[in-house]
Amino acid sequence: MIKLRHGLQFAVLLFVVLALFPCTLFATEIVHTFVVVNRYPHDPLAFTQGLVFYDGFFYEGTGLYGRSSLRKVRLEDGGVIEQVDLDDALFGEGVTVLGDKIVQLTWKEGWGLVYERASLERIDTFRYDGEGWGLTTDGEYLIMSDGSHRLTYLDPESYKPIKELEVRGEEGAVSSLNELEYVDGEIFANVWFDHRICRIDAQTGDVLGWIDLSDLYALERTENSDVDVVNGIAYDQENGRLFVTGKLWRHIYEIRLEPGR
Repeated sequence: MIKLRHGLQFAVLLFVVLALFPCTLFATEIVHTFVVVNRYPHDPLAFTQGLVFYDGFFYEGTGLYGRSSLRKVRLEDGGVIEQVDLDDALFGEGVTVLGDKIVQLTWKEGWGLVYERASLERIDTFRYDGEGWGLTTDGEYLIMSDGSHRLTYLDPESYKPIKELEVRGEEGAVSSLNELEYVDGEIFANVWFDHRICRIDAQTGDVLGWIDLSDLYALERTENSDVDVVNGIAYDQENGRLFVTGKLWRHIYEIRLEPGR
């Protein structure tokens, strides 16, 4: 009887601890700090909606009606080498590079725009259902977000949806997924009106961790109180460099992640 009573007391105590501290005991989502390695100039009028790094240059998609564009941007000084302006009725969103093509989404218009990478000449368009937010590629498929907790994989030739990936963390579905970047088997995603980047397992949709960019947002606001949210992730796969920025930010930051807590 003594053993049973003590076992029962332990079980009750364990239940109370689990109820009070579930995340503390079983947390698996890492929260990363980071070190700023470099800071590069960025056009403070660019309402950044998509960002990708390829062959030494940024390709940036900007938004807002009447101001949307696709740009080829020099890393060192932020100089715009080439720019294609979208029709005033289109609100530009995410961009990615796949092979010799650049693909750009639009927000509510349901149009995907396809460019020749070398010239930025528009060579094709396609339609999709719902809204377009972020865009990246795993080298095989295009991967797009629509502001929900789902990512849609598109065939890069027909642009038809192949499958969906639901993104879920410890507290459930992660909604408002925005700008995307594929990084070594993971998908990094900005979350609208959240200063954190979400690290997502590209196979399962499980949240692996978070990168908190609150300090960079606060730093940008000290220089310009009109800056908008964190948005823009680019990865230099050849050199392992990670770049981040935001809408109307004056800088693009190269950061190095520190071990998470």
